[in-house]
Formats: sequence, structure tokens, C-alpha cells
Amino acid sequence: RHGDRPLRHAVDGQRGQHLNAARSTSMTRVRVEGFTISLDGYGAGPEQDIDHPLGRGGTELHPWLTATRTFQRTHGQDGGSTGVDDDFAARGFENVGAWILGRNMFGPIRGDWTDESWKGWWGDEPPYHCPVYVLTHHGRTPIEMQGGTTFQFVTGGIHEALDRARAAAGGQDVRVGGGPDTIRQYLREALIDELHIAIAPVLLGRGEPLFQGLDVRALGYQCVDAIASTKATHLIIRRQP
Repeated sequence: RHGDRPLRHAVDGQRGQHLNAARSTSMTRVRVEGFTISLDGYGAGPEQDIDHPLGRGGTELHPWLTATRTFQRTHGQDGGSTGVDDDFAARGFENVGAWILGRNMFGPIRGDWTDESWKGWWGDEPPYHCPVYVLTHHGRTPIEMQGGTTFQFVTGGIHEALDRARAAAGGQDVRVGGGPDTIRQYLREALIDELHIAIAPVLLGRGEPLFQGLDVRALGYQCVDAIASTKATHLIIRRQP
């Protein structure tokens, strides 16, 4: 529902220029948006469970996002802040025709789907509003939700998920939502065109590292922009041709 929403002009005259440049191509791209890591590089805390969807301490990563007007509207609420953080939150929903998620992003259940009543963390109307491809080793019937989200469960790996997501996106971009291991898998194959990474000013100490075991520079990625707010530093990392 944010697909036609233009970014607001930047107060400093540069913010809008930076964000528009990141969307300059009309071809389908594979993007990571709004993925937050700690100062020590963790994209989720340890010991994820139903009471700690982001792992223990993981919620400390996201005050920059949860305070924004975009986040509040996405979850059916009014209010929220505007500015740098909201501009980045809003851009994450623009021109996205399909998502890819790791299974941990969908829920805390491991192994076989013993409880098929579980339909995700988000209630009856998830914030995606398009097809979502969930990576898993255990097949499951697709789940149609309110608002246009359909969860499809992919057992054939990251390439099958990307092929299906691209086909479903209809010329729009594919957003890889996470978690860290899923993003690493796509980075390792240099399949992600652009990442927006937010660095939160917190230390988690342990958890799931985003870049562990990867030489992203050797894979052809460069940081092309950095913009700071009071709650996060926003980095744009792009795969070079």
C-alpha cells in the first residue's frame, strides 16, 4: 500500500537525491531494506522463541523504525515520526512486488509443521500485501491472508524462491526480508543488488551476525552512501557491475 507513495523532500537537500538515486533503474532488482544490525554486527539476538521474535535483546535494534509514521501506518496506527528514518522506512515498501523470508522470520516453529494454525507474527493482515516466499525444508499449503499477502513455502532453496518471487513480482522488485542467514545465503551468491543496512547504537554481545564468513567487497559490493539520524546510521551497499 506504500507502492505509489513518493518520498518527501529532504530538509538538507541531499536526502531525497540519495534515495531517488537508489531507485533509478526500472528493471527488477533484489533488495534488502531496513535491515538493522548492532554495533557489533548482529542482526538478531540469541534464543529466538515465541516470546522473543527477534531473539533476546533484538527489539533494541529497531527504535529508529518502530517510531516512524510508516511503521505505525503499516500496523494500522496513526501518528509516528517523519524525517530521515521514516524516509528509509517508506522506501522499503516502494516498488516491491514480492518478498522472500527465512523460516525464522515467519515463526518460531522448527521441523515439521505440527501446528498449522500458526500464520506468522503479524495477525490476520500482515504488512506485505503481495506474495511472500518462505524458505523451509518442510512443505506446507500456501496461506492466503487479508490484504493481499499469500505465504508460499519453498523447499527447493534460495534460487527456486528467487525465481518464483521474480515471476510473481511482475516487473517490480523482490525484497529479501531476512533473517541474517537468509541474507547471507543470497549475498554469498551475489544475488542481492542493493542493501539498506541500519546500524543501531547498541551492543548485543551475541546473536546472529549478518556478515560473518563473507568477503562482501570481494563479492563486488561497495558502500555508496551513509546518512545518519539520531537513532541509526543508514548505509546503502550496492553490487557493482
